[in-house]
Amino acid sequence: MKKNSLLVLMLIMSLVLAACSLDSPGSDSEDAGSDEGDGSSENDGAIGFSISTLNNPFFVTLSEGAEAQAEEAGMDITVVDAQDDPAKQISDIEDLIQQDVDLILVNPTDSAAIASAIESANSSDIPVISIDRSAEGGEVVTHIASDNVEGGRLAGNFIIEELGGTGNVVELEGIAGSSAARERGEGFNEVVNESEIEIVANQTANFDRAEGLSVMENIIQSGAEFDAVFAHNDEMALGAAEALEAAGMSDVIIVGFDATEDAVAAVEAGTMAATVAQKPDEIGMSAIETAQTVLDGETVEEFVPVELELITQ
Repeated sequence: MKKNSLLVLMLIMSLVLAACSLDSPGSDSEDAGSDEGDGSSENDGAIGFSISTLNNPFFVTLSEGAEAQAEEAGMDITVVDAQDDPAKQISDIEDLIQQDVDLILVNPTDSAAIASAIESANSSDIPVISIDRSAEGGEVVTHIASDNVEGGRLAGNFIIEELGGTGNVVELEGIAGSSAARERGEGFNEVVNESEIEIVANQTANFDRAEGLSVMENIIQSGAEFDAVFAHNDEMALGAAEALEAAGMSDVIIVGFDATEDAVAAVEAGTMAATVAQKPDEIGMSAIETAQTVLDGETVEEFVPVELELITQ
C-alpha cells in the first residue's frame, strides 16, 4: 500500500512539473508576440484633429480625406468640430491634450487666437501641424495648405481678363483673423490694383452662404454698380449668386474659392464663372501622411503645398 501511494505521489508530481514546463514557453511566446506587434505598429499613432467647422462642405471633404488616409495607415483619429468658435477650439485642443494623443492637426478658426492652444500642446511635447489656415503663434512642425495668395491671384487675373482690364468689383471677405481670408485677399488685391479695375465694396460674410446672401443684398440695395464679385470661398459666392439672381443681375461675373461640389455645379450651369480648386481631400490625406512621417521621427518641410486649379466652364 505504501509502495502504491508513493507511486501515485510521484505520478502527480510529474504531471505538475510537466504543466509548469508547458506554461513557461507559452508565456515566452505571448511576450514575443507582443514585442512583434509593437514592432509592426511603428507607424500607428493617435491623432487629434481640431477642425474649424463641419458646417462647410470644403472642411467636410478635408476631414473625410484625413479619416480615410488614417484608416488606411492604421492610425486612430479623433475629429473635433470647433463650430467656428475660437474659444471652443481652444477647449477642444485642451481635451485632446488630456487624451494624450500623439499628434494634433489643427485647422484654425482664428489664426491669432489659436496660439495659446498650440503653446499648450508644445508644453506637453505633442507635435502640432496646421492645416489650410496657418497659426500666428506657438510652434508647428509644418503647415499643409494650398497657396492662398496664389489662389487669390488666379481669381484676380481671371476677372481682369473677363472684364478686359477695366470695371468694378465687389470682394466678399472671409472670417476676420483667419489666414485664408487675409492671404486670398492679399493675392487678389495685388493683381487687381495693377489694373484699371476698382474694388467698390469689400465686406466680410464670414465664409457663410447665408451671410453671403444678405451682404450681397445690402450691397445691391446701396446702389453700388459692379461687374464682378470675388468671394473668398464658394459658400459666400453661392449666397451672392442667389441675391444677384433675385435682383435680375445675371450678367455679373462671380468667382469663388474651394471648388466644392455645389460650386462646380454652379460653374457648369453658368451661375458662377469660376472657382479656385483647393482639393480638400488631398489636403486631408497629405496631413495624415505628414503626421505619419513626423511620428516616425523624420524631418518634414516647413510648408507642404497642395496644388491649385482654376475651374471654369
